[in-house]
Amino acid sequence: MLKQGIRRHRWWILVSLAALVLLLFGPAVLSPFHTRVAQLILMSAGLALAWSILGGFSGYWSFGHTVFIGVGAFGAALLETKVDLGGPAANLIVGLAFAGLVCGILAAIIAYPLLRLRGIYFAIAMLGVSQVFGELVSTIDWFQGSLGIVLPRLAPREIDPQVFYYYLFLALTGITLLVGFVIKVGRIGYGLVAVREDEDTAAMMGVPTEGYKITVFVISAVLTGMIGAAYAHSLGYITGESVFRVDFSLNMIVYALLGGIGTLIGPIVGAIVMVVLTQVLLGDLLDIHMLATGALLAILVLLAPKGIVGFVQGLLRGRRKAPDPAAPSDGRALP
Repeated sequence: MLKQGIRRHRWWILVSLAALVLLLFGPAVLSPFHTRVAQLILMSAGLALAWSILGGFSGYWSFGHTVFIGVGAFGAALLETKVDLGGPAANLIVGLAFAGLVCGILAAIIAYPLLRLRGIYFAIAMLGVSQVFGELVSTIDWFQGSLGIVLPRLAPREIDPQVFYYYLFLALTGITLLVGFVIKVGRIGYGLVAVREDEDTAAMMGVPTEGYKITVFVISAVLTGMIGAAYAHSLGYITGESVFRVDFSLNMIVYALLGGIGTLIGPIVGAIVMVVLTQVLLGDLLDIHMLATGALLAILVLLAPKGIVGFVQGLLRGRRKAPDPAAPSDGRALP
C-alpha cells in the first residue's frame, strides 16, 4: 500500500524534494529579517503538520497540543543543564531525542483515558491537560518554570544562530512531513479516515481504531516535543509561560484549517499564509494588527471553506469535469 501511495503521489514527492533543495539555499539569498520569518514559517508548518497527524487524519482535535511543546522544551532544558552531555552536538542530538521520548511516554500514559472521549470533550480535556502541566512546571521549584532556564548554545560560533535554527527547523519539518506522508498513504492512513468519518462503523468493520488512534497520538506528541525543544533553544531562555502557551495550540488548528484539514500540504500552506500575513504584510500595523488579521482570516475562510488546498482541488476538478457537490473530499487528491 505504501508503494502504491508513492507511485500515486510521485509528482508531489518530486515537487517536495525540489522545494527542499531550494530551501537549502534560503539563508544565502534572504536578509536576516526574512531568514527569521522563514524560520518561523518552518517551525509553524512543522507544528501544524504534527498536530494534523492526529487532528487532521483522525478527526480528534486537540486544543492542548502545547503541552508537548512545553514538556519537550523543559525535558531537553533540564537534561542539558543538569547533565554534562559533552558539547553542542551531543546536546542537540540527545536533547531532541529525550524531548521526543518524554512526550511519547506522556502521550502513551494519557492516550487511553483521553481518546475514549470524542469531539469537543477530547479537545477540552487536552486543553485541561496543557493547563495542568503548565501550572505544575511553574509551581514546582525543581522544574524552574517560574525562574526560567538558560539553555546551552547549540549553534557553532562560526554560524549565525538564525541560520542554524533555520536549518534545524527545516530538518524537523522535513522529518514530520515524511512521517505524515508514510502514515497517510499507508494502511493506517485509510484506517484513520474511517475513524474520522464514522468510528463506530469502522470498529464494526474490523478497523483497529483504538490502536490507530493511540499510535498517531504518540507519534504526533513525539514530533511536537522535538520541535518544542528546538524552539526552546532558539529562544535561549524559557519560562513556563513562554512555552505552555494556548496560542500555540490555536495556531496549529488555524494553519491546518486555513490550508486544508486532513492534508499534508494544507498545514504548510496555512503556516506560510498566516506568518507572512502577520509578520510581513501587517507587521507595521500594530494598532489594528489583530483586527486586520481576524478580518482577513474570516474572508479567507468564507472564500475557501475547505481550505486553500480544497479550493485548489475544486478548481482542478472543475477544469476536468463539472464538480459533484455531494462527492466527499478527504484530501487524498493532494497529499
